[in-house]
Amino acid sequence: MPRIRADLKIQVDINKAVGHKYPPQKVSFNKRDLILYAISIGVKDNELKYVYELDKNFTPFPTYPTVLFLKGDSSDVNSFAEAINFGGPTPGLPDMDPNRMVHGEQKIEILNPLPTSGEFELHRKLNGVYDKGSGILLENSYVLVDPKINKEYCIITTQSFVVGYGGFGGPKGQKSPNYKQPKDKKPDAVDIFLTSKNQAILYRLSGDYNPLHIDPTIAPRIGFERPILHGLNTYGIAAHAIVKHLVNNNPELLKSISARFTAPVYPGDTLETYMWKVPGENQDETNVIFVTKVKERNVIVLSNGLAVLKNGKSNAKL
Repeated sequence: MPRIRADLKIQVDINKAVGHKYPPQKVSFNKRDLILYAISIGVKDNELKYVYELDKNFTPFPTYPTVLFLKGDSSDVNSFAEAINFGGPTPGLPDMDPNRMVHGEQKIEILNPLPTSGEFELHRKLNGVYDKGSGILLENSYVLVDPKINKEYCIITTQSFVVGYGGFGGPKGQKSPNYKQPKDKKPDAVDIFLTSKNQAILYRLSGDYNPLHIDPTIAPRIGFERPILHGLNTYGIAAHAIVKHLVNNNPELLKSISARFTAPVYPGDTLETYMWKVPGENQDETNVIFVTKVKERNVIVLSNGLAVLKNGKSNAKL
């Protein structure tokens, strides 16, 4: 990765940047998109409600909206460089090299069950800009909305770290909550998922066409031995494991899920997700603390994981 000149002073205007609202982004999806995503996160042929459009219980997997920012309103391939820069430059921030951007943390909070197709908008806001010394941390939120009926479906929060753009004298920011696995308690469930050599090739068809995940000439330039798996693919695999093992595969009972990306996954790695149920903040909820490891290297790739599950049956209607 090319270095930023040591004598180059990073200019950031916090007052202009924080709170900036981007233009609404048109996004859309259909049943085919939902099925493709479900297959890429490990859904099997005995889970027809996610992969068979004629199943009476056909439904999206609830983390699907995490792909929409890069997918946009088309089901065709697109330019990653154009997709990542949707909305134009951010007031108060310098132009930054997208190759220096690392996905730090991810959360989705489900507000209403997702329809099986439609046209929607993503409303994006820059919530925070933090100086981490070696880089800048950006926190964005995205609200998925149907503007025709003024209905919100979910809130997606992302933290991205851009290497080399720190030292501008801005706030350090508060540390994220730390969710530790219970001591002296065995996991309530363990899921083992062998990713395929084509895992990233499959997942990118959901809308993330970053060449890092397929081009063998680009990955080494950024410090990886070969193309890596999308972090959000691993995130979706973990979410599917939690729903499958702990709420009898009822997606309506997933209220939210968050995690920190700590190490890369390579297609072909075996993912082990360990889950511990703990009391929730509300009586009608259960929290699940989880970590995901790569078995072959014994490396944690998702840490600080927390899923909030609703207790009991849900009869929510689309």
